[in-house]
Amino acid sequence: MAKYIFVTGGVVSGLGKGITASSLGVLLKASGLKVFMQKFDPYLNVDPGTMSPYQHGEVYVTADGAETDLDLGHYERFIDENLTRDSNITSGLIYKNVIEKERRGDYEGQTVQVVPHITNEIKNKVYSAAEKSGADVIITEIGGTVGDIESLPFIEAIRQVKMEQGGKNVIFMHVSLVPYIAASQEAKTKPTQHSVRELLSLGIQPDIVVARTEHHLEESVIDKIALFCNISSKHVLVAADAKTIYDVPLKLYEQNAQHVVSDLLNLNITKTDMGAWENFLSKIDCSAKEITIKLVGKYIELPDAYLSVSESLRIAGFENGVRIKIDWIKADDVTADNVDEILKDAMAILVPGGFGERGFEGKILAVQYAREHKIPFLGICFGMQAAVVEYARNVCGISDANSSELKTTNNPLIDIIEGKAKDDALGGTLRLGNYKATLQPGTLAAELYQQTEVLERHRHRYEFNNKYREQLETAGMIFSGIYEKENLVEIIELKDHPFFIASQYHPEFTSRPNKPNPLFNGFIKAAITKNQNS
Repeated sequence: MAKYIFVTGGVVSGLGKGITASSLGVLLKASGLKVFMQKFDPYLNVDPGTMSPYQHGEVYVTADGAETDLDLGHYERFIDENLTRDSNITSGLIYKNVIEKERRGDYEGQTVQVVPHITNEIKNKVYSAAEKSGADVIITEIGGTVGDIESLPFIEAIRQVKMEQGGKNVIFMHVSLVPYIAASQEAKTKPTQHSVRELLSLGIQPDIVVARTEHHLEESVIDKIALFCNISSKHVLVAADAKTIYDVPLKLYEQNAQHVVSDLLNLNITKTDMGAWENFLSKIDCSAKEITIKLVGKYIELPDAYLSVSESLRIAGFENGVRIKIDWIKADDVTADNVDEILKDAMAILVPGGFGERGFEGKILAVQYAREHKIPFLGICFGMQAAVVEYARNVCGISDANSSELKTTNNPLIDIIEGKAKDDALGGTLRLGNYKATLQPGTLAAELYQQTEVLERHRHRYEFNNKYREQLETAGMIFSGIYEKENLVEIIELKDHPFFIASQYHPEFTSRPNKPNPLFNGFIKAAITKNQNS
């Protein structure tokens, strides 16, 4: 029988509920338990797939093809488990399912209401995740902040889960801000007290309070939080600012968070082996030298739009004993007149994914600079498409080469996926999730992966146009990874270059602490070599 942990947030958003939940997942997995994680988002979009990166940050794609919240990236990186479409549930999806049932007549003439129909649908998602995953513990983060109108159905649903499953099978963890007032040099507990009071008014008594703070908290402050939140002092965990997000699991471990949870849920945890995690932290501590990567992207005003890319770079850096500094370059700003000045000191250049025409020509120029100046280059999704178009224009002489997503052209090097149409609905109509690539022997891709086949995750609507494959191959481009079932190009690379590789898929979605994706690992190694030789 699965146990359930629900994580709520109080006072303000952006406290790090996802990191707290993920860190707890690390501890429970290190204690020998199977863990599955979920995020409930209160917005009315069915999923974040149609949302602007400026609104939402990155769209994280699961192996089974769900477009999800970026917190799922943290979940997967921390607990090293592939999550599924059961891991991200929005209000939009819940209401969509209920309305579809009502239209079919499934409710047999009942008046459809928030309680019980919406709350039952939410509970079904919780129980379905437990059944399908077979996990010992389901950790579910409730998006937003307690008191938000849109979160109320989720709060009511998890209250009912505890009533149905019993007190020893369900606990509530509340992450709340404890602000520090510099003028009086005091940590203030009143916001947390009010936040918990709001929860109590909704029928939920938190079992654990996680105090998010910038400073160390005195025992007297912890005792005060415990007293006014109706819990034991040992059930108040302190989450002070840490050097990196990866330090948080060890901080919770040092406070015996795993035993607090074990006692509340009768998990009988006797040993928690944090050796692998401590090994990763030691790599971070030993990474003294700094390497700068120039990232030429479209949405750099909000770095969260490239969250998994930046974390994958840092993870690969730690693996190779360096700290990664990212020089964020807005693709729109790169022109033929300034590209030399912007990229003249580049140790490595990365061009990530994106959609739409804006910034594409800047990405083309960045690719050209990396190719001609022998700078280590990694292209991802749209970055691979830019690399193909650049090569067609400047090496093969196809001057009007472009993507049909962007321009009407006689030479669409990149064209819409067969069977798709430009006027298809946006949501969920891309090539999404895991697809198998067969790697060509003797290529850089095969050397990096040390395998003949790889499974990687996709999110795109346009593909390389095979009509141009022979022409580009003759000119020297290597098509080193192919999805053989549909004969689709997955990886391109160049010979006679220290490191030039690009993938149609998103390798950032499979990087993990202690296990960087091979493309990122090779890219950082090439950047280190470039730096040493400069």
